[in-house]
Amino acid sequence: MLVLSRSRNEKILIGDNIEVMVVDVRGDKVRLGIIAPKDVPVHREEVYIAIQQEQRLKDEAEERKWREWAERKGKPCS
Repeated sequence: MLVLSRSRNEKILIGDNIEVMVVDVRGDKVRLGIIAPKDVPVHREEVYIAIQQEQRLKDEAEERKWREWAERKGKPCS
């Protein structure tokens, strides 16, 4: 892990098209501003984990649906 020190209004650049700026520091809270292309998702960790869990549940439900369909048709699923 790369660890960098930045002060308020200083930036970190990631590649050619992502900027992370320290907007404010209050106590133990740091506010960050992030500029990234629209095709690059940016989430807080807890939101990202929730999205992944939701997608996994949808994928599992879809897999069950196809397995049940195959079983009704008498076709084994691997």
